Amino acid sequence: MQKLFRKALYDRPIVLMVLTTLMWGGNTVAGRLAVGEMSPMVITCLRWLITCLVLSLFAGRAALAEWPAVRRHWLFFIVMALCGFTIFNAVFYYSAHLTSGINLSIIQSAIPVFVLIGTVLWRHLPVTPMQMVGLVFSLIGILVIATKGDIGAMAALSVNVGDLMMLIACIFSAIYTLAISDRPKTSMISFFVFISVAAFLTSIPMLAVEYASGAAMMPTPKGWLILLYISIFPSMLGQIFFIRGVELMGAGRVGIFLNLTPVLGSLLAVLLLHERFGLHHALSLVLVLGGIFIAERRRL
Repeated sequence: MQKLFRKALYDRPIVLMVLTTLMWGGNTVAGRLAVGEMSPMVITCLRWLITCLVLSLFAGRAALAEWPAVRRHWLFFIVMALCGFTIFNAVFYYSAHLTSGINLSIIQSAIPVFVLIGTVLWRHLPVTPMQMVGLVFSLIGILVIATKGDIGAMAALSVNVGDLMMLIACIFSAIYTLAISDRPKTSMISFFVFISVAAFLTSIPMLAVEYASGAAMMPTPKGWLILLYISIFPSMLGQIFFIRGVELMGAGRVGIFLNLTPVLGSLLAVLLLHERFGLHHALSLVLVLGGIFIAERRRL
């Protein structure tokens, strides 16, 4: 059974990344459904608490066995949790109150660009011409989905402090992606257990600020169901698959797949939120998938 699982899923990076972006796209829908059901930092803190509790049931003993090796690198885990989870999520929620959804979608598409830049400057790895062409196609696909097919709408966009904050958050996310390859010599699941604990701990101060401001809101019954989805799928399985994808493919190749997230999120919104399916959805999906195919065509 284990060999079948590895062959069918765990050793197939493209499948892993498609599932990851599907779950992260679902996180966008869950975020919309969560409005009025719980406050942003309550989501951020409780999602990692639940993830830690679930992980402890089947990976806690193995993780504790590797604690001596992890303890020597505790600062690395704190920094990774801040870059990949706590800061990015907190800034995303805050920026959503300061800028438009179009701006957020477009700015998040900068993550693969930053990852490719880091691949060259940090990893000293070459970026092939086909990767660049594929990235351009996928970025055009993001513009199509963000503007709902009206590229001319970009002329009316304005830039504010929320956009700058989101751009900085994208840099942190790219650093997290690139640094996964530098993780301490531990098993992948133990690495994720400890980084999840770090994410929970680093989110507590931000939750305290939200509570002190009077903005904290505990989940409603519907909110708990949404929170369970966010915790188990985007937070736990999505991150495990993502880390494994970086392990198998490298950060540069994985980065281009990230542009699937807003496209799949929009398609899930059509299915689950009954939003209208438009030509721009189909065109965006074709462009992003085409970009990935071009970038990966020597490996497919």
